[in-house]
Amino acid sequence: MSLALDPAAQDLLFREARTANTFTDEPVTDEQMRAIYDLVKYGPTAFNQCPLRITLVRSPEARERLLPHLSEGNRAKTASAPLVAILSADNEFHEELPALLPHFPQAKDLFFAERPVRENSAALNAALQAGYFIVGVRAAGLAAGPMTGFDHEGVRKEFLDDDHTPLMIVNIGRPGPDAWFPRSPRLEYEQVVSEV
Repeated sequence: MSLALDPAAQDLLFREARTANTFTDEPVTDEQMRAIYDLVKYGPTAFNQCPLRITLVRSPEARERLLPHLSEGNRAKTASAPLVAILSADNEFHEELPALLPHFPQAKDLFFAERPVRENSAALNAALQAGYFIVGVRAAGLAAGPMTGFDHEGVRKEFLDDDHTPLMIVNIGRPGPDAWFPRSPRLEYEQVVSEV
């Protein structure tokens, strides 16, 4: 094999992993979430920026506030998931750059002084971090159900502020009965990769 990761780990993270649609009622602990974050925080981003913010929706009251903002097809699975995370991009991420990029602290003002530039960079890099987050959930032996079918502005107003842009909502837990849809096809190497 050309990969350093053993086949079982490859299966856990990629081949056998799927978007989960049902979950058991086994709780997802704070310790599990901390371990997931402590792994995925090392994923690369531009300028080592860390714009991803994770809002854990644990209480029944918060769940009830979230459900009306979801597309109808997403409500039941979110209502029954052990844990729900709102992933958002912090558009003021640049304030942390001097600490995160100590060898180039002037990057904060040199590249990210203007809000539109920050919003574009935050969206891209938080999306990268969201991908790492999903793989991290899988690495913990849990299943993720990421969704973008929701009222983004409604979720922002209900749970975030003007400096945060919601990206996705992720249901998290142990997969339940009938958790998976059949595996959908993927494009082959020759359809995706070209050389110049």
